[in-house]
Amino acid sequence: MYQKQRISVVIPALDEAASIGIVIKSLIDLKNSDYSSVIDEIIVCDNGSKDNTALLAKTSGADVVYELERGYGAACLKALAEIKYTDIIVFVDADRSVVVDEVFRLLDEIINGHELVIGSRTKGQCQTGSLTPQQIIGNHLASKLMQYLWQYPVSDLGPFRAIRFDSLKKLDMRDRHYGWTVEMQVKAIQQQLNISEVAVSSIKRLGRSKISGTIRGTLSAGYCIFDMIFRLWWQEKRRRFLKPKLS
Repeated sequence: MYQKQRISVVIPALDEAASIGIVIKSLIDLKNSDYSSVIDEIIVCDNGSKDNTALLAKTSGADVVYELERGYGAACLKALAEIKYTDIIVFVDADRSVVVDEVFRLLDEIINGHELVIGSRTKGQCQTGSLTPQQIIGNHLASKLMQYLWQYPVSDLGPFRAIRFDSLKKLDMRDRHYGWTVEMQVKAIQQQLNISEVAVSSIKRLGRSKISGTIRGTLSAGYCIFDMIFRLWWQEKRRRFLKPKLS
């Protein structure tokens, strides 16, 4: 619990044996001033790992579920299905690319009234090599496009984020691939949720990225992200056009 709020952490993971144990231990080590645990549950969704990611996650103290359909969104949705009740959900990548202690920045924003808080890497400190050139360029273009289409400030699509459980359910998340983070942010804007961005650090991940580490992964992620942006924009335009006009 943190400030009388139940905290759940969702970690999608694919072949992250080198880092998953470190990430989970860092989360478990988070303590309140009375030394009670900040995190109430950690759910790791193993997305078809060929290494011992799942075993290490279990022995490190997380609950583990499995989703064989490859996809960031598919893994997140599977993990979320296991949560029966909570107040705040935190999404953390399994690659040790974030400073886990900075989760308090996200949680405090939620406690203070925000519904969705994005950990913005562009506002924080980025360790050399933590983001590839294609990540930096793609993230910048997608953020600027979202800002232009919805006239709402967006600086990052960072996966390190927190959201109120009740607010997340309202978004009716559906994407099963790399458009997940964009879908959450755009739908939150469309539904006029109280959104905040806080600066977070980005550190060099352990192991090779399955997305930015390959040409195929980079192109696939880029397509999913921009496809999601334009689909949500078009759906919104259609709804407005078809909405009956009051005479």
